[in-house]
Amino acid sequence: MLTFPLRFGIRHGLAAGLLLGVVSGVRAQDVFFSQPFATRLHTNPAFTGLVDDYSVTLGYRNQFPSLAGSFITGQLAADVRLNTKGQHHALGLLINQDRTGSVGYTRFEAGALYAYHTRLTPQLALSGGLRASYGRQRVGYDNFVFGDQILEDGSVAGPSAESLSFPPANYLSLGTGAVLYTEQAWLSVAGQHLNRPDLGFRNQSTLPISFNVSGGYKFFMVKPSTGIAVREVSFTPVASYTRQGSSQRIETGAYFLASPVTLGAVYRNISAPGNVNPQNLLAVVAGVQAGGLRVGYSYDVGLTQLSADLGGAHELTLSLSAFDRLENAYRRLKKRVYPTAPCPVF
Repeated sequence: MLTFPLRFGIRHGLAAGLLLGVVSGVRAQDVFFSQPFATRLHTNPAFTGLVDDYSVTLGYRNQFPSLAGSFITGQLAADVRLNTKGQHHALGLLINQDRTGSVGYTRFEAGALYAYHTRLTPQLALSGGLRASYGRQRVGYDNFVFGDQILEDGSVAGPSAESLSFPPANYLSLGTGAVLYTEQAWLSVAGQHLNRPDLGFRNQSTLPISFNVSGGYKFFMVKPSTGIAVREVSFTPVASYTRQGSSQRIETGAYFLASPVTLGAVYRNISAPGNVNPQNLLAVVAGVQAGGLRVGYSYDVGLTQLSADLGGAHELTLSLSAFDRLENAYRRLKKRVYPTAPCPVF
């Protein structure tokens, strides 16, 4: 038997219990981001090398910030499009770490990505990607109080006699995906954890396959030209559907770009079959780009009581990237260039 420290309160204990249920193996789930295009390698390995010649992105997400021991995710992503004949090949690296203080839970995952780009027609291109990741998951119980530690007067003393020997779980995860795109539209399909890795500590607990389909269309009001100094004004509606195990997530929203500022709003519905109380959130996104530097911030606003009680989420991304527009213009003249991927960058 275990109890949560009294300082958590009822609401905090409930949220920590929900997190523990995820960790202990009934239904393990992936973290999701409110800036899916800044963290696009997490969504689909086929985005590797698709938006920039190369980029390095740092991401930070603090979910349930109003709770003690909120769920925190850090991400490092990097990709490069190889300057080989035809520029077909791209390589990437993706590192994620999830942790929460309330249950002493950490999950570390490092993956290598590869994407192959090809042009199907002068206006239509296809990118296919693969991802292989090594993961390590562990749980510590330093923040828990067990029944045998509570004295008659209610004070806590001594170590627990409970068995706390839970060796870390190591696993291999495989994923794949494809992106079909023109200069104004894209469609992304991806599957992660295709081998259903086991994350259990004592009992088997498989990580369900995650399936995602997303897309969007960019309407140009001012279309960027070739060269160094470019200006763009555009409006991009987006939609996404993700299913993992028994849960599903539906997202619809739009981004408005007036260089160098991007503003976006995405409605998110998270539910499970038979769940009469789905989570409804609105993610508000703002980003600015100065040369090769991009900074984005988003906040999840809870639209239902549970979402509001959990406290939403803060998310921050920082990206350094390069895209040679003059070289791109030269390749366009030689008809050896791919369409520019139209997806947002935040």
